[in-house]
Amino acid sequence: MRRRSLGAAGVLVVALAVGCSSTDGSDSSPRARSVLTGEPGTAGRVLAVKIDNVRAARPQTGLGSADLVYGIEVEGGLSRLMAVFDSGHLPGTVGPVRSARETDLQLLAAYNKPALAFSGAQSKLLPVLESSGIQSRTGTGAFFRNRSRPVPHNEFLHTKGLTDGAGEAKDIGLRFSAKTPAGGTPATVTSAAMPAARFTFTWEAPRYRVSMDGSRSPWTADNVIIQHVKVRESRFRSRTGFVPFSETVGQGTGVVLRDGRSYEVRWSRPTAGSGTAYTRDGRTVPLRPGRTWIILEPA
Repeated sequence: MRRRSLGAAGVLVVALAVGCSSTDGSDSSPRARSVLTGEPGTAGRVLAVKIDNVRAARPQTGLGSADLVYGIEVEGGLSRLMAVFDSGHLPGTVGPVRSARETDLQLLAAYNKPALAFSGAQSKLLPVLESSGIQSRTGTGAFFRNRSRPVPHNEFLHTKGLTDGAGEAKDIGLRFSAKTPAGGTPATVTSAAMPAARFTFTWEAPRYRVSMDGSRSPWTADNVIIQHVKVRESRFRSRTGFVPFSETVGQGTGVVLRDGRSYEVRWSRPTAGSGTAYTRDGRTVPLRPGRTWIILEPA
């Protein structure tokens, strides 16, 4: 059973069953299961939050409650996180909250009009975001400053009410099974890198321990997907230099980690509105029911 962490240091859906045929190795149970985690119960409405991930921002708050966590390249080759929460498992507080990027819009287009909480965005990106169907949550009374942390790594968010009006979670392409898929290779430690950031996932049965930039974190994951993506310059540029845009529509290679094993996969997402399939030899590689970290590693 999944464990949620709501501690202070711990910090996008029609309800349907993730019951797929045995041809993709997924569970065939008729019980309703979350399309985001494969766990019993429905996912509800979705809140995504952009979260700081430089050393001064750690430890973050609320990450242990996220259904999914994306690792995304930003300026200077650093990483930023986007945590996705369902309305049934919202932590009280999340942060530190940072600004939105073009990559976020493409990622969240696979969800159903989710709420996105962020601290700001490039001026030309804001109207695009507003017209995208994503529900913006910025500049509201839910934000506050933690004076014990340095600026700009001290803006946090109270989550109460932020999923109101957001769309309910929909299938984003993930499949789940409690049974470990055949094949793969044993892998105890696996890393993913960006120009100035590094994620390491260490198998500590029954889940993975997350380390970032060489430092062990409080966070764990039941599954890890390292998705190799093309990174190009965003059309929404900054005065500070190159703004990366990680392309998540298209296809490419990747690695799925579960149960201490590594599976080489291909990912495919035909359109922004469709989910992403992760396959090996033409068959879907199912994830273990639980929490998943997805790292968008430059190809």
